[in-house]
Amino acid sequence: MGRGKRYRAAAELVEEDRQYEPQEAVALVKKTASSGFDESVELHLRTGADPRHADQLVRGVTTLPHGVGKAVRVVVFTQGETVSAAEQAGAQEAGSDDLIKKIEGGWTDFDVSIATPDMMGRVGRLGKILGRRGLMPNPRTGTVVQAEDVPRAVTEAKKGRVEFRLDRTALIHVVIGKASFEEIQLMDNLTALVDNIMRARPNGLKGEYLRSAFLTSTMGPSIQLDVASTSELRVE
Repeated sequence: MGRGKRYRAAAELVEEDRQYEPQEAVALVKKTASSGFDESVELHLRTGADPRHADQLVRGVTTLPHGVGKAVRVVVFTQGETVSAAEQAGAQEAGSDDLIKKIEGGWTDFDVSIATPDMMGRVGRLGKILGRRGLMPNPRTGTVVQAEDVPRAVTEAKKGRVEFRLDRTALIHVVIGKASFEEIQLMDNLTALVDNIMRARPNGLKGEYLRSAFLTSTMGPSIQLDVASTSELRVE
């Protein structure tokens, strides 16, 4: 099936085989997002890591300065006084066995789940449900926290805390915001994310880390980024 007229018009704005500086790419991705809804803006990276080796896995989290442009729904697996603390911080739901049973019944209408360490033994039985959706609490992504840290974790998650991870084809895909964001907002989010990804370079990786990088909107064409200047983005 051929591309539609709208897509072809957007693609004509992108110079073939050109690698754009990050600031140029951010401005261009806003122009190419021309559909009738507020498209997401996504960063796609091809790395030199080999996901078959444990010492080359890339995974981490970033709190985007301007969020992702949508309300983030958070649930917390905890008990005692921490339940009310989580709810006061903005959690959609918080609880222990009652929350687990609700999810076992098929409810997964949330974006992030957080758990206190004492709950992980019980939460483990939700692995088949939450694992395949990327919703399982994990210490490596900062979603297993001590009770006193629950309010902070909930607040960060609701601000726009995104996870990045290497997939089986050595790619990383992350949403950095909406096309309606100001250029400076997208640039701030892109910088924060790239900074964290570069800091997460695996110790076992020899040679090139980032091989290619692209920005794209949900319905728009890919815009290739200059890898050298992109990999140098740092939060001041």
